[in-house]
Amino acid sequence: MSSDGRRHAIEKMRRAGVPDLAIEVFGRYYDQLEAGDTGLVPEDSIEPVLDVTDLSQVRISPDEQAEALSRTVLIKLNGGLGTSMGMDRAKSLLPVRDGLSFLDIIAGQVRHSRRVAGVQLPLLLMDSFRTRDDSLAALDAHPDLAVAGLAPDFVQHQEPKLLVDSLEPVEWPADPSLEWCPPGHGDIYVALQTTGLLDELIERGFRYANTSNADNLGAAPDGRIAGWFAASGAPYAPELCRRTPADRKGGHLGRRKSDGRIILRDTAQTPEEDMRWFTDETRHPYFHTNNLWFDLVALRDALAARDGIPGLPLIRNRKHVDPTDKESPEVYQVECALGAVVELFDDPAPVLVERDRFLPVKTTDDLLVLRSDAYEVGEDYRLRLVPERAPLVDLDPRHYKRIADFDARFPAGAPSLRNARRLVVEGDWTFGAGVVATGDVRLRDPGEPATIPDGTDLAEFAAGQRRDADGTDDTVEQDEDGSTA
Repeated sequence: MSSDGRRHAIEKMRRAGVPDLAIEVFGRYYDQLEAGDTGLVPEDSIEPVLDVTDLSQVRISPDEQAEALSRTVLIKLNGGLGTSMGMDRAKSLLPVRDGLSFLDIIAGQVRHSRRVAGVQLPLLLMDSFRTRDDSLAALDAHPDLAVAGLAPDFVQHQEPKLLVDSLEPVEWPADPSLEWCPPGHGDIYVALQTTGLLDELIERGFRYANTSNADNLGAAPDGRIAGWFAASGAPYAPELCRRTPADRKGGHLGRRKSDGRIILRDTAQTPEEDMRWFTDETRHPYFHTNNLWFDLVALRDALAARDGIPGLPLIRNRKHVDPTDKESPEVYQVECALGAVVELFDDPAPVLVERDRFLPVKTTDDLLVLRSDAYEVGEDYRLRLVPERAPLVDLDPRHYKRIADFDARFPAGAPSLRNARRLVVEGDWTFGAGVVATGDVRLRDPGEPATIPDGTDLAEFAAGQRRDADGTDDTVEQDEDGSTA
């Protein structure tokens, strides 16, 4: 490794105007990386966290809800570009329903909550250097969201990507902006300090913050959780959901054996040999939604006790400097997780919430379900699942992974999925209008681009494919967990 890599990276950050506190945090992570720290959390170092508050058993009066929301600020994590879906701007600007983007729907949710509870409920975006301009321009369509004297956003810091073989900051003249990356959502705790926003919010009378990913439309403002959190006196509360076989990759909490602290463990922090435990929904029955509640004063005090440095566990993320070019040099992105802040507090209070609080869109598979009639959007702009369980969608990544290709293949919109259990699409199909999926459907690869005619019943269409191919029975094989193979 290069002994000069750390110095070169820090010099680069100083030239870019990165604040000293953010540079110091990066420097500490660099030292860990250089020392060979992988950030891995072995299964034998933790115990499952089973003691959680079940929100469904909590009763909070409307007055208590309104009082708590009046002192709450809503922070949406808006730094993601959606590069895995072929996007080059904020994912929150992607249309989701009836031409409305994630950001439009979030704005509607905030307006509704303000009106019902009679509170101001500020909305703050945590942008990255890549998403800020487009996102602020989109907010111009919602001027009523502004709270007098309070900025609509703040920006994550940026840090250099580091070459895997030398830990030197990478140089990429073809697009110098790709030499930089955000330090993960956990940078929020440093950014709130360096911008002065943490002190400003407290001075303006706000006591609680609710943070969530901008691509999770389930995390609407919620007076019940706000009221419960305020009454609990807890410094911090992560929202958890009960895990199913479909949630095997979701991060979870664990109690560290060495000191009894509750910690967050993500997939990237799990040794390969321990993934069988990580994905075991019986051993770790709850997954972490990345919806968090924290007491602003408690957060300020916890950070002050550490000279402003959160000291969250390292996440070493291995990528290519150009995510679209697998031949470009491999780099490390040094990150930390938002929810890892749990270990700063002596008495965090995990809370079990309904599954409808977790509706992330990470792939076009997820997007197709949200765009379909499996969900309805109410006057409160909340998305509600129509069937008992959301259908599972598995689209051929060769043809549907990138949003432009996906949209081109659903020119008339999503097929009806409210009566579907699973839709698997193999090959290159373009879907007509009024297409309906029921039960379990697998479309076989036609071998060349093909079209599903308007009004097609996909179950019948797929059954015809199977009969034409090999005369097999129309039933779809199922795995032990009940999902189709």
